Amino acid sequence: MPRSPAALRGQIRASALRLFAEHGFRATSLQDIASDAGCSKASLLYHFANKDAILSELLAPVGERTAALLAGLDALTGERKARAAVSGLVDLALGHSAEFRLLFEDLPRLVADPGMHPVPDAAERLLGALAAGSPGPRARAAAGLVLGGIVMSAFGDGADRGEDMRAGLVEAALRALGLAPDPPPGT
Repeated sequence: MPRSPAALRGQIRASALRLFAEHGFRATSLQDIASDAGCSKASLLYHFANKDAILSELLAPVGERTAALLAGLDALTGERKARAAVSGLVDLALGHSAEFRLLFEDLPRLVADPGMHPVPDAAERLLGALAAGSPGPRARAAAGLVLGGIVMSAFGDGADRGEDMRAGLVEAALRALGLAPDPPPGT
């Protein structure tokens, strides 16, 4: 039984995300994606005009969730903002680990792409939130370590993405920022 157009489109996206994360955007061809998705290159091109169109569609949910996180952080200040930034970033990274891996591996090319202009601004805003508004170099250094550490930990090969990993990332990030970890639930 042939796949529905929506099912094929979803398979193309899944194949592209996996292949981009494993081999990088540049090293993955449209033919590689089509073969992995079990369709012809012509079928793939019916659904997506090019690799950039696939990439844009893959990264759209990450952009939307990042924008929502940043909007929520705008109303907060100080330690509350830093804690919410840590929690939100951990959830975002664990929920979109392959997308973050792709972003980090192809970051120079992606940031140069006009369609990706919100990425540096979002990273800068997250760094500010993690630094709890402190302009000092120590707070900025800690925020950078936390941002990179969370993302790198979330997309490691075979990384556990369960509640223990989430709790460990949040606790380590808070400690790196000089904040006391949240008490365990029920205490």
